[in-house]
Amino acid sequence: MYQKILLPVDLNEAASWQKALPTAITLCQTFGASLHVVTVLPEFKMPMVGAYFPKDFSQKAHAAIKEAQREFIATHVPESIQTQSVIVDGSPWEAIIKAGKKLDVDLIVMASHTKRKFVDYVLGPNAEHVVHHSKVSVMIVR
Repeated sequence: MYQKILLPVDLNEAASWQKALPTAITLCQTFGASLHVVTVLPEFKMPMVGAYFPKDFSQKAHAAIKEAQREFIATHVPESIQTQSVIVDGSPWEAIIKAGKKLDVDLIVMASHTKRKFVDYVLGPNAEHVVHHSKVSVMIVR
């Protein structure tokens, strides 16, 4: 049923993956799907933002996240699952949807973990936006 599953992961926030990762792994094992672990970095190249960071900050941030994501995958994802590490820049929900389109995924599995407003309590701001704007199925794990 599923061939490519996307899992957004905030490496600084375990709540972004603790419940969703086991579900994504089970789905990958059940359907023989590949897992695409996506981490979103803020856009540092925007003039207003970029002026406050060293010129090579974005490159260093990408290198650090790439290594952290490699360690995350090695620690948490069984070797039997074909896994791809993906790092994208931008707004979290928009970057998740763009990555899903680019990778041609069948399913996005993500956690609901923030509690600010009522709508955030029900889903989470990024999860809510992904659900409403994604053209592929989205599974929210609570």
